[in-house]
Amino acid sequence: MTHIAQYLADTVQLAANLSREDIAAFVDVLEQAWLDGRRIFVCGNGGSASLATHLACDLNKNCSLPGRPRLKIVALTDNLPVLTAYANDVSYADVFVEQIQNLWQDGDVVIGISGSGDSENVVRCLNWAKEHGGQTLGLLAFGGGRCAPLCDVAVIAPTHDMQHAEDAHTIVMHLLMQVFSRKVAECHVG
Repeated sequence: MTHIAQYLADTVQLAANLSREDIAAFVDVLEQAWLDGRRIFVCGNGGSASLATHLACDLNKNCSLPGRPRLKIVALTDNLPVLTAYANDVSYADVFVEQIQNLWQDGDVVIGISGSGDSENVVRCLNWAKEHGGQTLGLLAFGGGRCAPLCDVAVIAPTHDMQHAEDAHTIVMHLLMQVFSRKVAECHVG
């Protein structure tokens, strides 16, 4: 089998092996945050930073209809001046924790995206959220790493390959967008 065929076959198998139960529980936490008007913060590094931005874009834009409650999702990866200021003046390990402290309310949610599950700044952000009355979600791989025990719910891609981890996370993110676009459309207000 060629590398192309093998990669695609592995991707199909990976998607088939994602935990439907964990995805459903992930949706439940996000739905309750949406209905309660809570903020949802999302963070990650490298490719996972791009995924954090992508998720925030999809849920903010594609799940918003006039007169319907909106998801309040903020990607902590998007303000480059703030990220670099905290990285330079405080610590790169605290770039996400420092940001959520400015906006945090009890009951808010943090989604940590980390292929390895061991990104220090994601670990610290999840830990801080748990300590301050929040709920924590993870899109992880490589067994979940140090992030997994900090998550109330984690979808852990069953792979130790970073590209496949990001493939799986993208599938879950697009699934979330489709689920919430339907939930928003069906929401009866008033």
